[in-house]
Amino acid sequence: MRHSTIASVRPLSWPGLFFALVGLCLSLTPSLMPRSWFVQGALSGTCAAAGYCCGAFLQWLWLYLEIPSFRLITGRLARSVAVIAGVLIAAFFVWQSSSWQNSVRALMQLAPNATIEPFLLVLTAAFVFILLVAIGRLFRRMVLASYARTSRFIPRRLAAVAGTLLSILVFWAIAEGLLFHVALRLVDSSFQEADALIDDDTPMPGDQGKTGSAASLVNWEELGRQGRHFVTSGPTRDQIGTFLQSPAKEPIRVYVGLNSADSPEARASLALAELKRQGAFERAFLIVVVPTGTGWVDPEAMDTVEYLLRGDVAEVAMQYSYLSSWLSLMVEPEYGSDAARALFNEIYGYWRTLPRDHRPKLYLHGLSLGALNSQSSVNLYDVFADPFQGALWSGPPFASSTWAHVTANRNPGSPAWLPQFRDGSMIRFANQQTTADRPDAAWGPVRIVFLQYASDPVTFFDWRALYREPDWMKGERGPDVSPYFRWFPIVTTLQLGFDAMIATTSPMGYGHVYAPQHYIDAWVAVTDPAGWSPEEIERLKVHFERVSVAK
Repeated sequence: MRHSTIASVRPLSWPGLFFALVGLCLSLTPSLMPRSWFVQGALSGTCAAAGYCCGAFLQWLWLYLEIPSFRLITGRLARSVAVIAGVLIAAFFVWQSSSWQNSVRALMQLAPNATIEPFLLVLTAAFVFILLVAIGRLFRRMVLASYARTSRFIPRRLAAVAGTLLSILVFWAIAEGLLFHVALRLVDSSFQEADALIDDDTPMPGDQGKTGSAASLVNWEELGRQGRHFVTSGPTRDQIGTFLQSPAKEPIRVYVGLNSADSPEARASLALAELKRQGAFERAFLIVVVPTGTGWVDPEAMDTVEYLLRGDVAEVAMQYSYLSSWLSLMVEPEYGSDAARALFNEIYGYWRTLPRDHRPKLYLHGLSLGALNSQSSVNLYDVFADPFQGALWSGPPFASSTWAHVTANRNPGSPAWLPQFRDGSMIRFANQQTTADRPDAAWGPVRIVFLQYASDPVTFFDWRALYREPDWMKGERGPDVSPYFRWFPIVTTLQLGFDAMIATTSPMGYGHVYAPQHYIDAWVAVTDPAGWSPEEIERLKVHFERVSVAK
C-alpha cells in the first residue's frame, strides 16, 4: 500500500521547474510598490507556480505533438548542471532585489532597506509554490477522472477536450460562485453585523443639527464606525474662520450607514430627508460623495474642500459595503454601483426641481472604488439639459469605464499616466507635480478632474499585461515609477495584482494614498472658489502638511 502511494506521486516536471525559476527571478524585479519580505515571498511563490504551469504545459504539448526529445537536455549530468546554475541565478536575483526595491523606496522618499530577509523570503515563496502546485495537481486529477468517464461514450480526443473543459468549469464555478461571490457576501454581512456592535467611544453629537444627533433622522448606532467618524470629524466653523481670518459656516456632513435602511433606495431617501432637515440645499455647494468599499470617506479630500469653500458646503455619503476596495475590484467591480446610482438619482431629482439661482452647485466625488461607482452613478446624456457642475475622482480604479475610455482616446503625445483629453474643456488629469490648470484651454459648464498617481496600482492594474506591455510603461515614465520596472508576460500582471493589495501602505502622496495639497489643487480646478490668491492657497497647503505630519 505504501509503495503504491509513493509511486502515485508524480515527479516534478523539469521544464516546469525551469520556468518556475524564471518566474521567481523575474518576480524579484521592481514594480510600482515597495514590498516587504513577506509580500515578496508570496509574490515569488505565485510567479514560480505560474511559471511551473507554463513549463509543464509546454512539456505536455511537446510530447503530445510527438516531437523527439534530446538526450543532451534530458541527461542526468545536464540536469545537475541546470540545478546548480539555477540556484546561482536565483541567488543573484535575490541579492539584487534589495537594490531594486530601494529604487522604488527612493522615489517615495522612504529610507532604504539594508536587506529583504532572503531566508524568510525563500521560505515563504516555497510554501506558496508547493500549495499552488498541489492545487494544480488536484485540477489535473480532475481532468483525468473526467476523461476516464467520458471516454467510455465518446471518442478519445473529444473526451480529453470535454474533460478539460468540464474541470475548468467546475473550478471556475467553485472560485467564482463559492469563494468569490458567496464568500464576498458572507464576509460583507458579517462585517456589517460586527460594525453595528463596535463601540469606538465616539460620542453622539450634542449639536441637534448634526447627523446622528437626538434630532437626526439617522440613528447614531446605525451609522457604523466609518459613518460616526465622518459626521463628527472635520474642521469646525471656528477653525475655518480662524484660518481665514473671516466669518465661515459650519460644514454639513450627512452619512447614512448600511444598517440605516434595508435597501439602497430607502437609504437614499433617508439621506435626502436628512439633507433637507439640516438645510443643505441652502448652501452654496453640495457634494455627493461615494465612499470606498469599507464605507470610509477620505478626510484629506473633505477637510480641504471645506476650507476652500469657507464651510458653505454640504456633503452626503451613503455606505454600501464593508469590504476593502481592492477585494471588491478584483472579484466584483460593480459592487456598490446600484447604491451610488440610487443616491445620485435621489439627490439630483430633488436638486433639479429647485430654481437654478436658488440652489447649491452640485459636485460628485469618490476615491478608489468610490470613484468607480461615482462615475457609474450618472449618465452624462441623462443630465445634459441640467448638468451638475463637476466631479473630482481620485485614484480611479482600472475598471472605471469613463476613465478607461478617456485614457484610451487621449490626445496623441500625452502619456497614459497623465493624459490630455480633447480641448480640456470638460475632463482633465492631475498628479503630484501637475495640476489641472491648462492656460491654453477654458473650462466648459462641467469640470471633471481625475487625480491620479503614476505609482497607483489600483489605477494602473491591467489584466492585458498578461500578454502585452501597458501603454503607461512605454516612453517617459511617471515621476514616481522606478526606471528599473520592466514588463514581463504574466509576471507583471501578478506584480500589479500584489501591488494593488498593498497600495495603501505607501507614504502619503504616492501609491493609493492621496495627499491634501494635491486635493487642494484639484478642488480649486473643479470648484473655482472665490477669494483665494495663490499665496493663500500655498498657506492652506502648508497648514494641511503640518496637520498630516502631526497625525
